[in-house]
Amino acid sequence: MAKLADVNLSIKVPKEACPMGLAPTASTTATLVMGDAVAISLLQARGFTTEDYAMSHPGGALGRKLLLKLSDIMHSESALPVVTPDTLVRDALLEISQKGLGMTAVIDQDDTLVGIFTDGDLRRILDKRIDIHTAKIGDVMTKNPTVADPNLLAAEGLKLMQEKSINGLMLCHGGKLVGALNMHDLLKAGVI
Repeated sequence: MAKLADVNLSIKVPKEACPMGLAPTASTTATLVMGDAVAISLLQARGFTTEDYAMSHPGGALGRKLLLKLSDIMHSESALPVVTPDTLVRDALLEISQKGLGMTAVIDQDDTLVGIFTDGDLRRILDKRIDIHTAKIGDVMTKNPTVADPNLLAAEGLKLMQEKSINGLMLCHGGKLVGALNMHDLLKAGVI
């Protein structure tokens, strides 16, 4: 075939690694390396992108990582844990327990996110001996929490959460709270 072809890429090896010279070892490795090199060269020549790959493999793990957005897995509307700054901590704890995300968003009257209160925040206020029956969530919440746009790819959301060492993420669009998710949601979606 090489004599009839216009181009010939020789991957001949001088000797197989098999001590008996019988099993194809070095030649199979050389074939694999050449196949990968040709495949990568063709990807670059055609301008093949991660989006093209995801469209070719939408059901697989890589496709999920390349196509899945935070909006696809976020909790929203009635499933979204939300309280206002004047809510008592004890009542916020009920909201956290009912919605099961380990956190609640704290929003103003315009649905703008003003803070977050997490299970970790609860441990910190208990260490300070703050009375959960009289303290308002606005006084103990974490202000200016990390947020993301719901159109962000789930893999990018995971990266953001890992960089910030957080387990939950609030999602805002146009300054308004629209959703939330946690690491368990990313795990269930196959992003992790």
